[in-house]
Amino acid sequence: MDIGVVLQCDPPARDVIALAQRAERAGFSHVWTFDSHLLWQEPFVIYSQILATTDHVMVGPMVTSPGTRDWTVTASLFATLNEMYGSRTVCGMGRGDSAMRTLGLQPTSLTELRECVEVVRGLANGRTVHYRGQDLHFPWYTGGSLEVWVAAYGPKALAVAGEVGDGYILQLADPEIAAWMIGAVRTAAKRAGRDPDAVKICVAAPAYVGDDLAHQRDQTRWFGGMVGNHVADIVARYGDTGAVPKALTDYIRGRQDYDYSEHGRAGNTHTTFVPDEIVDRFCVLGPASEHVRRLKELRDLGVDQFAVYLQHDAKGETLAAYADTVIPSL
Repeated sequence: MDIGVVLQCDPPARDVIALAQRAERAGFSHVWTFDSHLLWQEPFVIYSQILATTDHVMVGPMVTSPGTRDWTVTASLFATLNEMYGSRTVCGMGRGDSAMRTLGLQPTSLTELRECVEVVRGLANGRTVHYRGQDLHFPWYTGGSLEVWVAAYGPKALAVAGEVGDGYILQLADPEIAAWMIGAVRTAAKRAGRDPDAVKICVAAPAYVGDDLAHQRDQTRWFGGMVGNHVADIVARYGDTGAVPKALTDYIRGRQDYDYSEHGRAGNTHTTFVPDEIVDRFCVLGPASEHVRRLKELRDLGVDQFAVYLQHDAKGETLAAYADTVIPSL
């Protein structure tokens, strides 16, 4: 199992780059970042510096969306980075939450998501694509490859991930829910005539190594609020019908207004509705031995990568604990 890390592009950018360098030295395989340009700095500028100052770690957004850049621009960014640094990028893509809503827009449609995956991947891999009524390609393409991994929760989005994604990103670490989601993605892949085992599976969630569980919960409760934004969309679309596991939908009953100015941040005051049970299920907390146990359980479900959300007050300590104990135990 690969172990990645997910960073926010908070200034100064040099600190993000330094964390990425440290993650590579610690044995992490991927460095992902948020991509929400009003809340954080522009990630693709930072990616160039991360790639220039590391040797092998893969780099990309978790996640970008079809709605914030022209799709040909997104493809050009990846193709250029791959030419410069040797195909060390990966694209996580979803419908868009904070990046769209902070602009006063709704997340993009699943049709747009599907089409964007095909256009970005096609152009960044040197193929001709049909976009806006034209056949387009990069005449300057010199080689390189890009995978696009799709983030999803709801049934129709999971189907898109299985049908067109090179990988699937699930942003929570509960094994019960993960098993259901992974099963849905693989079923969709098989139905589409694809090899379901060829779709890579990434589970991403906050991980905090230590013994003060109450403090760890307070530092990671924001994540349940972030996931709740997506779950609220699912409930609005499908109702409380069992379309997704009740463990995922029941906890948002107390959800009220959400302030994106605190999005993805420890101490978010709009996530008090998230109970301790959900924090414990969605995140990976406790001593290093508990992290090893949970990650082995996820690995046995077919998870290829666990990506550590590192948005709390013990970033260095958690990186060190993974380097010393967790990664060598997997």
